Amino acid sequence: MPSQSVKAVGSLGANVTVLCGARPGQSRIPSWTGQLTSLHIDLILPLGMTALSSPSIRLGSRRVPVVLPNARDPRLHTAAVILSIHTLGILTLGFRVSIPQIFSAIAAAAVIDLLMTFRRSGELIWPASGMLTGSGVALILRLVGMPSGELWSWSGWHYFAGIAALSVLTKYLIRFRGTHVFNPSNFGLVVAFLVLGASVIEPLDFWWAPVGPWMILAYLVILVGGVLITRRLNLLGMGVVFWAVLATGLGVLAFSGHCMSAAWSVNPVCGERFWTVLVTSPEVLVFLLFMITDPKTVPRGGNARFVFAGTLAVAATLLIAPQSTEFGAKVALLGSLVLWSPTRDLFDRYVPETTRGLTGWLDHLVGHGSGAWIFARGVLSGSLAGFAVFAIVLAGGPARSPAEAATVPGAVLPVIELGEIDLPPVVIDPSVRSVGVDIDQVTATAIAMNLVENLALEMEAIRTADASYLSAADGGDRLDEMQASLDEVVATGVRVAHAYSFESLRLVAAERPDDQSGGALAFEAEGTVVEVTFDPFGVEQGSRELAFASTFVLRQLGSERWTITEVLPRN
Repeated sequence: MPSQSVKAVGSLGANVTVLCGARPGQSRIPSWTGQLTSLHIDLILPLGMTALSSPSIRLGSRRVPVVLPNARDPRLHTAAVILSIHTLGILTLGFRVSIPQIFSAIAAAAVIDLLMTFRRSGELIWPASGMLTGSGVALILRLVGMPSGELWSWSGWHYFAGIAALSVLTKYLIRFRGTHVFNPSNFGLVVAFLVLGASVIEPLDFWWAPVGPWMILAYLVILVGGVLITRRLNLLGMGVVFWAVLATGLGVLAFSGHCMSAAWSVNPVCGERFWTVLVTSPEVLVFLLFMITDPKTVPRGGNARFVFAGTLAVAATLLIAPQSTEFGAKVALLGSLVLWSPTRDLFDRYVPETTRGLTGWLDHLVGHGSGAWIFARGVLSGSLAGFAVFAIVLAGGPARSPAEAATVPGAVLPVIELGEIDLPPVVIDPSVRSVGVDIDQVTATAIAMNLVENLALEMEAIRTADASYLSAADGGDRLDEMQASLDEVVATGVRVAHAYSFESLRLVAAERPDDQSGGALAFEAEGTVVEVTFDPFGVEQGSRELAFASTFVLRQLGSERWTITEVLPRN
């Protein structure tokens, strides 16, 4: 059989064992063990074979090598953790994402990764990186209006596939010194949120569910998996520094009176509650354990990584500070890494590796000396900390109090004349306290006025066939229901609207929030409703009066606005 010679040369000083192949007819395999001073081995193999043969497939007349997954690859371990979070979230925590959406993201990213690596190397390499990017995109991305429990919904799958494909492409198209600049999923998500806006897609919520067995299990999966992986990559310290500095910065922001509106909270999230939610947020943990700790997008030096993580946390806090909505705060957190990633080479250049760690870096900046050196180092550290505190407080001005918190982007309240409103006294049910809000009589009456305004906006939307009124009045199932009614008006020309008059209003807690659908309040109401018919020009043609008994479920849109999310008949 034709043969070829394969040569191997070892390094000096190594302890090796040489196993010699037996010739035909030999019954034993001789060997030699000792310290290597020089080594030259000729292996005689059949032509076409290599010392370590690898699988391949034939594409036409060409045989293409196939690289299969390696069980020791950290990317596979990270993907396993993220898929475990997906499973827990969908089955137990009410995640508003479906299996087809997750599959679309993973499949699109995997195909792009497979094709790009084949184009560059001529090998079919298991797309571990692409699949990790796709699963990461699906973990963070949410479709606005997507309810929980829709496991097999294909709604919005193209957003998941497109954003995942964009994310993995950035790894090949945006490169510097032979490696990618940005964490792929982070970059793709931030671009998508900024381009499409809060009316189409949004990031995963900061708050997932009240603490319970399943939530504790989710924390354990994130923390245990994240710690083991980052520790193996020598990046755990970097994640700890980021969290500590972020927690400190958010503490300053919370102490200054920062507020944000959130879909899962019936009132603005302010002060201490704002700080607690963010520093314990599973999404923040996912960000620091699986996103900022991408080995190829962080500085190489240990000290440089610590300084990079600390300054990144300050940048994230400054970007979060002016945001008055959860959407803005989440995009700010993700966007901080996009802004900071291109600077990693600067940290490697200007943060030296010393045996004294970060103290040694300060020594390098201010020089050595006795009392003067200690004083200079203290002044520098104090000045930097003071400047950061001042910048955070100043940047947080736009979201300083509930009265200043903005409504969710895209929700614009049209001007409408309500005339004189005669509301009955609002009864506050004790159950309201179960959703963690403190509502007095004045606040309850103000929420009732929101309900009246929303119902008037619904009526005006039907009368004028103008959908812009609905975006300010409704959300969730109610918005879908009213949009369907408006579509029917456009199709048939028949316009039937409803004018409500209340005889009793009782404010109660809707179902206590136990997942990401969030908390809500509801009015149990009775009274009369006038069914009004309009012609195609909006002129009243007739009416009839009916009695009604309904429950109007409301969620807070911003600091002041409440929207109707569901209307249920009362038995």
